[in-house]
Amino acid sequence: MAEQHGHANPAGASGEAPESLAEARREVQTCRRCDLNRDATQAVFGAGAARAALMLVGEQPGDQEDLQGLPFVGPAGRVLEGALQEAGIAREDIYLTNAVKHFKFAPRGKNRLHQKPNAGEIQACRFWLGLELGFVRPKVVVALGATALRALLERNATISSLRGTPMALENGTKLIATIHPSFLLRMPDRERAEAERQRFIEDLTAARKLALH
Repeated sequence: MAEQHGHANPAGASGEAPESLAEARREVQTCRRCDLNRDATQAVFGAGAARAALMLVGEQPGDQEDLQGLPFVGPAGRVLEGALQEAGIAREDIYLTNAVKHFKFAPRGKNRLHQKPNAGEIQACRFWLGLELGFVRPKVVVALGATALRALLERNATISSLRGTPMALENGTKLIATIHPSFLLRMPDRERAEAERQRFIEDLTAARKLALH
């Protein structure tokens, strides 16, 4: 049985807690813990090494993730992929997931515009993130952005206040806070964006080194 994190009811859609990542990945497709399942194409569970020393947690699936059913396969995923390579991290060696498993969006014509998950949606999905933490048991988890940080700490905190200083979660897992790669895509000043990207790479490199100890 995986270690349970958070305060959500441990029962999945079947009425019992999933016993493996594979079972949780199946069960999340019938999740009704919040209303985000109604409009999303599918739930997007985590992917990667099942016993990874390093886990990265983002906010939620985007448009492409929702369609493909995999985390970080859209524009932000491409930014992350490049940063991981520069930090010396192989994507297949880590576990990638999101704090919220369904895409929250507002329709605008043919487009679907990202909407930030609210506190209730983050807490409702904490059940699934807790299962992932319990099954994968990473040595280090990286919070990519404020939503992921809130989900991991189960309280509000800013990236700027915790960035650069590893801390420990209740279960002993080390936590590193950094930006979400989509933040780099939104920065209009390319010089500032490149400086921020280098800092992002430094954060990922620090996480890799911490995971090796």
